[in-house]
Amino acid sequence: MMLRFLVSLLVLASCKIAKAETTVASARASLVRQEDTIIFALIERSRFPLNSPTYNQNYTSVQDSILDFVVHNTEAVQSKAGRYTNPEEIPFSTKSLPPSVVPHCPFSQFLHPAAASININKDIWKLYFSDLLPLFVASDDDGNYAQTAAADLTLLQAISRRIHYGKFVAEAKFRENPKAFEPSIRAKDRETLLKLLTLKKVEEMVVKRVEKKAMVLGQDVNIDNDIKKGGKYKVDPSIASMLYQKWLIPLTKNVELEYLLKRFE
Repeated sequence: MMLRFLVSLLVLASCKIAKAETTVASARASLVRQEDTIIFALIERSRFPLNSPTYNQNYTSVQDSILDFVVHNTEAVQSKAGRYTNPEEIPFSTKSLPPSVVPHCPFSQFLHPAAASININKDIWKLYFSDLLPLFVASDDDGNYAQTAAADLTLLQAISRRIHYGKFVAEAKFRENPKAFEPSIRAKDRETLLKLLTLKKVEEMVVKRVEKKAMVLGQDVNIDNDIKKGGKYKVDPSIASMLYQKWLIPLTKNVELEYLLKRFE
């Protein structure tokens, strides 16, 4: 009984944080924190080569590939633990997931209900395996298939969370200046909305910051060396900056745009 009471207190304490409404400043702060998660996940995935049997459905005794098996079963456990009650999280599993068994945290109804219909995980999945992964892993095989699948999922989830966080960014921007957005939303004027959502200087700063973080976090460090450009990196910093410039920033803006277009539906 005492343990259950303490767990309930912890849930209530965390819910106070969850109920806090997002502002443009807090949304940007969250995106900055997520950069670290994504870079570390890139570094972790780079430990392994491609390990193509991970993705081969004929390699296992079940119908799924090792990746699909790991994704579904990992997300099933996470779902039971309450991960997907958080509107910031969207699972990749295409199979139904079990409901949460933990006390439900009533997250703030900050987003418009139409936000639930915006899910581009299929596009993220395709982009990841066809375009991103070949850029930074060797086409070899070291036999660590389960670890490879787990590293893939961690990175995919971090990328997905960043991109879909565009819903929160868009809502925060709208609430900060509704008069600037409302006419274009009602007119379904995608071009004007995209211009309102685009801040070139901020985007350029993000790309530079991510590259610098990848330099710092991706070098082997000892007390006798300095962190400097041109060193040896676990992941080429240009991969991290390209990931943001070519995919994460544009896809996040697309999510922002689609969210705003549904804002009054």
